Amino acid sequence: MKIIVTSIFVEDQDKALKFYSETLGFVKKHDVPTGEFRWITLVSPEEQGGTELLLEPNDHPAAKEYQKKLFADGIPVTMFGVTDIRQEYERLVENGVTFTMEPTDMGEFTMAVFDDTCGNLIQIIQQ
Repeated sequence: MKIIVTSIFVEDQDKALKFYSETLGFVKKHDVPTGEFRWITLVSPEEQGGTELLLEPNDHPAAKEYQKKLFADGIPVTMFGVTDIRQEYERLVENGVTFTMEPTDMGEFTMAVFDDTCGNLIQIIQQ
């Protein structure tokens, strides 16, 4: 068994697609209409056959509440690995990304947290 898709709730699928593809650099794999919303997945450019990230609409009241509470408590919804966190941090800041935690050494790894502009905090980590 392996993880093939993981999802995050987003407030606006178009805005999320733009942020995750243009700002973060993920590659769109699927964009399929599913009624009112779309099945939008992205993959890492380095592993285009790897795990897909689904941009899930937060249309359900429970999803909205879950997303709001995690954000308010400063809890990232997912974690992305990077090779050079300081270089990635600088690149993202230059592209207007707001960080709630700058790169911080935690011993065996360094991490940072940013706002994805779609209702989530995202953690990046360099191991």
